[in-house]
Amino acid sequence: MSLSSKIFTSIDAIPQPYWDSVNCCTNIYYSPKFLKAFEIANTDIEFNYIFILKDEEAIAFANTQIVTIGIETITKNIKMSDKIRRIVNNMFCNNHVRVLFCGNVFLSGEYGTFLKEDEDKIETFKAIAEGVKKLSKNTKKLSAIFVKDFENESLPIANHLKSFDYAVMQVEPNMIISLKLEWHSFEDYTNALKSKYRVKANRADAKSKALKAKLFSETDIETYKHQLQALYHNTIDNSDFNAQILNLDTYIHLKKAFKTQFIVKGYFLDDTLVGFLSAMQNGRYLDAHFIGIDYNINKEFSIYPRILNDYVRLGIKTKSDQINLGRTASEIKSTLGAQPKTLTCYCKHKCYLPNQVLKPFIQNVHIKSFKQHSVFK
Repeated sequence: MSLSSKIFTSIDAIPQPYWDSVNCCTNIYYSPKFLKAFEIANTDIEFNYIFILKDEEAIAFANTQIVTIGIETITKNIKMSDKIRRIVNNMFCNNHVRVLFCGNVFLSGEYGTFLKEDEDKIETFKAIAEGVKKLSKNTKKLSAIFVKDFENESLPIANHLKSFDYAVMQVEPNMIISLKLEWHSFEDYTNALKSKYRVKANRADAKSKALKAKLFSETDIETYKHQLQALYHNTIDNSDFNAQILNLDTYIHLKKAFKTQFIVKGYFLDDTLVGFLSAMQNGRYLDAHFIGIDYNINKEFSIYPRILNDYVRLGIKTKSDQINLGRTASEIKSTLGAQPKTLTCYCKHKCYLPNQVLKPFIQNVHIKSFKQHSVFK
């Protein structure tokens, strides 16, 4: 089987027959209009799209971005001794590094590569790895390559990246709530909780009663985009790690393209926007996207716990099978009944010798442990 790769630098340059052949657009996150929203709004990122061809017919797709990250942003929250951290920081001259991500840097989950059905999965995936390699060779001042977010079921295929000298890296899991058919309201859901957790959920609603919630239209997102961006920056500043900051103009394009499937909900206190959530309805799944919070009043008005409650409400309202609450804050998400879904990433330094030095460090990265709560009766 002779496979080749073709790389495009914009969505508009990709021929429609390629999308039709791979047949990936039934998943929103691989659709041209979803990817284009990010490309249009985030001009500081280099977007590249790799197609694998067999006899000129497209059989696989990979989504990539090249971003610039401060090395200390990467190392500060990784478990390692201060000595090793200094060695790694010095290896990159305590500077910013350019990283090629294969996978969507703004999504948590397996949304980076798509293989057409009935093709040889391993050979096709190896061809994607070769395509990423070709792209990296043609990218100036690139330091590292990061292939992200594979679920356990995909590891027999994804582990072939080891033969391309990638190191395996565990990352924080996605936290997933599975919704039951008999839950027709938030009250049905809370009635299924043990008393301790039902009280906790109801307390969050009570403390946040002063907040007025509003589903945002496209016009609302445009009107409040500066406040949304500021609130989103608050959550970035409080997070352990973020590879890139999203320009929330992206949300205007997503709302225009996906209408009710893309949800932005704002929370107001005395006419001031103090929080928001965003989510995408992707088939039978509801996926939480970014949130924003005014942390000065978060504790007093339980903004974050209210947002989590409202994700459950949205999941029930949209008759979703499950809600993906994403990474981070795993323990508090588990108090709503979310279960961890393991994700594995692969990374390497572009240059051979630094990669041999880094691989043992990468392989020994440990994710933060958390208490998994058992919340249902």
